[in-house]
Amino acid sequence: MGQAAWKGFVLSLFDYKTAKFVVAKSKKVGLLYRVLQLTILLYLLILLAVLLEVQFPADWFTTSNSSPRVSDSSDFQLYLTSTAHISNLAQVWVFLIKKSYQDIDTSLQSAVVTKVKGVAYTNTTMLGERLWDVADFVIPSQGENVFFVVTNLIVTPNQRQGICAEREGIPDGECSEDADCHAGQSVVAGHGLKTGRCLRVGNSTRGTCEIFAWCPVETKSMPTDPLLKDAEGFTIFIKNFIRFPKFNFSKANVLETDNKHFLKTCHFSSTNLYCPIFRLGTIVRWAGADFQDIALKDNSSIRPVSCIKGGVIGIHIEWDCDLDKAASNCNPHYYFNRLDNKHTQSISSGYNFRFARYYRDPNGVEFRDLMKAYGIRFDVIVNGKAGKFSIIPTVINIGSGLALMGAGAFFCDLVLIYLIRKSEFYRDKKFEKVRGLKEEANVEVEANEMEQALPEDMPLERVHQDEQSQELAQSGRKEKSNCQELLQPARSGLHENAIVNMKQSQILQTVKT
Repeated sequence: MGQAAWKGFVLSLFDYKTAKFVVAKSKKVGLLYRVLQLTILLYLLILLAVLLEVQFPADWFTTSNSSPRVSDSSDFQLYLTSTAHISNLAQVWVFLIKKSYQDIDTSLQSAVVTKVKGVAYTNTTMLGERLWDVADFVIPSQGENVFFVVTNLIVTPNQRQGICAEREGIPDGECSEDADCHAGQSVVAGHGLKTGRCLRVGNSTRGTCEIFAWCPVETKSMPTDPLLKDAEGFTIFIKNFIRFPKFNFSKANVLETDNKHFLKTCHFSSTNLYCPIFRLGTIVRWAGADFQDIALKDNSSIRPVSCIKGGVIGIHIEWDCDLDKAASNCNPHYYFNRLDNKHTQSISSGYNFRFARYYRDPNGVEFRDLMKAYGIRFDVIVNGKAGKFSIIPTVINIGSGLALMGAGAFFCDLVLIYLIRKSEFYRDKKFEKVRGLKEEANVEVEANEMEQALPEDMPLERVHQDEQSQELAQSGRKEKSNCQELLQPARSGLHENAIVNMKQSQILQTVKT
């Protein structure tokens, strides 16, 4: 890069650019600009209509029987009609922009209390006749946002601490000789500690290690039928308290009433949102599953109750509250889904856990009944947000709409000077260079030299006449060629420079005179 180029670059850093308004007679660009303006203006007007709807609802002007409070004149009726249309349009627009004029609080504080009620009767060879109530099949019994309803049990009764053989099928518990069972080591995925002996049955070469554990070890048998078939009819009561701290707003999903029999007689429905009492089978069905199909044996020709292996069900409570309206419009919304993968057929599918009940015999020796419980785990998940009118987001959104006006002009400028056919001509008109004082002095010197170079017998009036004749001739050629000369900015620029030089020389001559 030469010295002159560097000098020009450095000097360009001190240039100042100012806006120049050019009226472009282009219908396409003008139409595009007006469409953009109308779109942005419509956005702002509807946003203002939403704000009016929030601050002054349409029913503010009417009584409960929809009659005007002020008068029954036709003008007022027309006003109410237009207000209703604005209200409908505002509601649609609020849905589209998600209430951007509101301040939002998502820091929901929630508490959940659950209660399960139901009674089941069983008669098995292992347990005999037994009646099951809430204390037996609900874990934990105090009620939290996560609870478990037992639908089936595998019971290993009368276990006592002692020495017995490890169960077959556990790799770390298998052995061929005593050296394979290191004394004092626990059996990986087993039930106790190795004693150092290998127990074999008959003449078999393979056996299992002797262990110190709760004996007999847990049974491996799987039931063919669910133990608690009546679990489908159990009811679940879900009480939820929520609070939005930013707005100090609290509410519960239970109807506030003095009727003591309300919760004993009601059930949840789309018309009774404030009675959160659900049937267990209904929740499983709403979650897209079947109470009879939560993972039973595949080799069964007739699939009985599927709660043999259990599953995990999510109970979702959503609170979406518009606090610009009455508190009665802030209602809970429920939806349910199955959280475990019901399509996965693996050995770990379903949900189960173990617990024990301990006793002592007359001699004071402790023993227990080990139970492996299968069933349905319920996770109550609460989410929500609340919004209320605030001037800050309102000003921000209106300001962004006004800023979009400038964006529309910027976009049209790009189309005008870069995309249309006559963009080069418009670009020359939009960006014009203005000379400084030194450059103007250089122009004066050039004008003086041009004046001296003129023939003595050609006065300035003749030069001016020649200038006008050239302009007329040039304009005539432009009209004949249907403005095609506009596409030749270089030639037009040279001609304009010559005219400027002539005018400057004429001004100088006038000043001298």
